[in-house]
Amino acid sequence: MAEARGNRSRLLIVLGGIVGLIGVGLALAGVWLAVLGGSWYYLVAGSALIATAVLLTRRNPAALWIYAALLICTMAWALWEVGFDFWSLAPRGDVLAVLGIVLALPWVVRRLGSERWPGPAWPLVAGLVLAGVVALGAAINRPHDLQGELPGARGQASAALYAGVPQQDWTAYGRSWRGDRWSPVNQITPTNAGKLEKAWEFHTGDLQRESDPDEFTYEVTPIKVGGLVYLCSPHNIVFALDAETGREVWRYNPNIRASKQMQHLTCRGVSYHSAAQSGSARSAGGDCPDRIIMGTNDARLIALDAKTGRPCPSFGNKGEVDVWPNAPAYQRGWWQITSPPVIVRNLAVIGGAVYDNKSNFMPSGVIRAYDVTTGRQVWGFDPGNPGDTSPKAPGVGRYVPSSPNSWTISAADEQLGLVYVPTGMAAIDQWGGRRTPETERFSAAILALDAATGQLRWSFQTVHHDLWDMDVPAQPALVDLDLPGRGRVPALVQSTKTGNIFVLDRRTGKPLFPVSERPVPGNAAPGDRLSPTQPFSAVSMMPTKRVTGADMWGATMFDQLACRIKFAGLRYDGPFTPPSTQGSLVFPGNFGVMDWGGMAIDPVRQIAFAHPNYMAFVDRLIPREPTSARYDPSVGPQESPNTDQGPAGGSDFKGSDTKGYNPNYGAPFAVALNPFLSPLGLPCQSPPWGYVAGLDLTTGKVVWQHRNGTSRDQTPIPLPFKLGVPSLGGPIVTAGGVAFMGSALDYYLRAYDVTTGDVLWRGRLPAGGQATPMSYWSNASGRQFVVIAAGGHGSLGTKQGDSIVAFALPKGS
Repeated sequence: MAEARGNRSRLLIVLGGIVGLIGVGLALAGVWLAVLGGSWYYLVAGSALIATAVLLTRRNPAALWIYAALLICTMAWALWEVGFDFWSLAPRGDVLAVLGIVLALPWVVRRLGSERWPGPAWPLVAGLVLAGVVALGAAINRPHDLQGELPGARGQASAALYAGVPQQDWTAYGRSWRGDRWSPVNQITPTNAGKLEKAWEFHTGDLQRESDPDEFTYEVTPIKVGGLVYLCSPHNIVFALDAETGREVWRYNPNIRASKQMQHLTCRGVSYHSAAQSGSARSAGGDCPDRIIMGTNDARLIALDAKTGRPCPSFGNKGEVDVWPNAPAYQRGWWQITSPPVIVRNLAVIGGAVYDNKSNFMPSGVIRAYDVTTGRQVWGFDPGNPGDTSPKAPGVGRYVPSSPNSWTISAADEQLGLVYVPTGMAAIDQWGGRRTPETERFSAAILALDAATGQLRWSFQTVHHDLWDMDVPAQPALVDLDLPGRGRVPALVQSTKTGNIFVLDRRTGKPLFPVSERPVPGNAAPGDRLSPTQPFSAVSMMPTKRVTGADMWGATMFDQLACRIKFAGLRYDGPFTPPSTQGSLVFPGNFGVMDWGGMAIDPVRQIAFAHPNYMAFVDRLIPREPTSARYDPSVGPQESPNTDQGPAGGSDFKGSDTKGYNPNYGAPFAVALNPFLSPLGLPCQSPPWGYVAGLDLTTGKVVWQHRNGTSRDQTPIPLPFKLGVPSLGGPIVTAGGVAFMGSALDYYLRAYDVTTGDVLWRGRLPAGGQATPMSYWSNASGRQFVVIAAGGHGSLGTKQGDSIVAFALPKGS
């Protein structure tokens, strides 16, 4: 008898010990959070668990009553904080529910002196049943989704909307240089999209090498001209494939000089020029009348014969031109061409990507135009010296260093003779105390340049004195809109990282929907300054509320509590909170509400398909000693990157190889820039983090919005929870009323009903699909194809590969 009582006591002591340890941990962390001004719940919950533990060890059945009260009060508190939102409720109650089930088991209750179950456990059992009902109700609730339907066609599709591109082709990054990413092919519809199947898969063989930078990405959007599909891989290898079968027709390897000195290795696409279509007589002599033009990561512009893949002899030096912007050669990896050149009026217009946050003295962000036939430079727009657009011969003169650069894709209007260039910012991103007036004027802006001369016609700035890496990331989209009281207006639609969507008259740069200047937080870092206001567009997908402690998340209440403590210790004053040595929460984060993937626009329906993301980042400025007015490339860094330390013996950022560390040579601060994550590596903010959304461009209103993507490929066990995950890449829309997008962190290409946003079909991809698809018609089988690159993305950690995958309806269907 005594031995039986001893066994009963030992079980309760073990349970009490577990509950007590949890309680002590919660109580101590709860005190920390309360001192920081956060919720007192965790201190109260920890105290209740300690009381429960003490009573359990004393075999007092009141332990179950206290625990039941804790469970019910937790439920009430959780509903008060987040409502019937399952994924926000889960970490608040998962551990307590599991522990409650254990405490309510018959063999535990019997050890507390009750011969009949549930006995003293009935309040706890009732609480668990109530928790189950709440969880079920929250699971079927969809608080983050917006239901609605976009309008149908406003007029008829016409040749003018094809922008000079044959209906069956996709001859530029955004199909045409209007950048709308709309295919007029309409075979695939919401009624048959579910029948799509893989038509072919091509492997480039281009995989990451040991000498490559960590950020190795497949972001390419292929183009299609006639019977061939053209694309490039991260090492700028160009491929021509048969559009019907995916069979390789030719390839060209420029053997680029890749190195760790590059920030990333990517090629978003190639461009096409036809002498016959452009009316150019200079290429009519048989020397590459149809050309593929590509800029490379090692700063070359290359022209290839579209039929054979051979370099065009008339272009530069045996088919290539060195376009390094007159900067010290040893910095060569700090300036790259990652996006396809715009082809307009027999010119190839290029910008370049500059290594972020390496130094305050970087190559120029000059935009240049080259003759597509000869490779001769025609003009150069230098944001640091905008009045002089005359070309500069290699080695003669120098463009102004550290001026705003354009790393993404531009757009062009042939009729207006304008090239629309989105810009980033000058070095460095998070501290701007030494920026020049020209840098301030042209950073985070849209520039309209005269296609013939490069002269500035107008500019529009989206962020003033940008300290948050809010580059204008996506290709502008050109569409004619029927606006109430104004008739049809030639518009430019620009998505941004902030979530603002600026709709401008593309002739003048004037907003077509209101843009207001609103006050934003102040108190810049030492030596810096801030703009007192920032522009906010009436058309927007910016977050609608500020982040609070209630928004913190985790897999359990423990990492959720860690996130609440972390949040309470950061500076956060709402949008445009400046970077600080304390650490600032940046939301929307550097990942952007919309990045280079942008939006897709149906010019007939005058609607847009978007994929907004909502992920916070943390910027922490790290004082540097010694420092200098600038980094002098002739002598190298003033201090070794391997000895940089955080403030006051900060051992968390010991060198430039540390994840998230940016040295900012020549500035008084380095910066640690990282996603806002829990100790388990999950986002500290509650999901959803990624959506798809439908926007009516004539009203500026979001009509529908749905969570997008699952956890299928981001967990050890492939559980497809529909959390709404981040996406990187972009969508396309088709005349059949179907949109296509990969991009999400799970490995699928999805088809969506453009009208409602509902998912119609999912095609499994062999690797991450962080790219924008494209669509075309193949005469060989009479089918519409949809093609996407599935090679993964180094920054997001998705599975890498080398696949180009095509989907189509079955033959004869």
